[in-house]
Amino acid sequence: MILFCLPYAGGSESIYYKWKNHLHTSIQVVPIELKGRGKRFNEFFYESLEEAVDDIFENIKDKIVDDDFAIYGHSMGSLLAYELYYKISKLNLRKPKHIFFSGYKAPSIIRERENTYNLPDYDFMKKIMELGGTPEELMNNQELLQILLPIIRSDFKILETYNYKEREDKIQCDVSILNGKQDSINLEELLAWKHHVCRGFKVYNFDGNHFFINSNAENITSIINTTLAEKDHIKSEVCYGA
Repeated sequence: MILFCLPYAGGSESIYYKWKNHLHTSIQVVPIELKGRGKRFNEFFYESLEEAVDDIFENIKDKIVDDDFAIYGHSMGSLLAYELYYKISKLNLRKPKHIFFSGYKAPSIIRERENTYNLPDYDFMKKIMELGGTPEELMNNQELLQILLPIIRSDFKILETYNYKEREDKIQCDVSILNGKQDSINLEELLAWKHHVCRGFKVYNFDGNHFFINSNAENITSIINTTLAEKDHIKSEVCYGA
């Protein structure tokens, strides 16, 4: 089983490296590196979320021909995973066995149109820090800031210019929704994911804010191990306390 992992805004494939120490040996972790960061630092940023999805698909299409796979996406990665599913489905290719949508409200939830990515550097970083995943020391490290700022700004651009399109065909695989208890996403916004799926559905809440993924590696990978090992379809339910 291959597990493709998609990062949050500003993140790289490295956020998933430590998962390899906790996941079952039958699960092959394949973190996806997006353009403009890590080993792809010299590549141009995406102009749209659709372009990012097309690029991700090009990177995984040969790997999904013969092998079962699942997808995990956190925050922006969840939206990428959602659109990636429909890209795969539209081409009538092998569908994922499971999708983990982490740290993101259902895409159908109406969002106030923001232009955060156009803010001046200081105001932009202040907005990012409010999410809880950026250390304050970064604001005082100009060298690192110059590297990370364009990446985060670009990711916010594709998020904030994304246009949701309602689909009649629902996601035809089991899904898990993961969320931080101290995040601003409420239960209603999480449960709205149920309108997008027609199979098994679970919700897990973790201690932490929007970036709970960084401090819950063992808990999250334990759920992934159990989920991908299950043979029976999961009945719809909400789970707390992970």
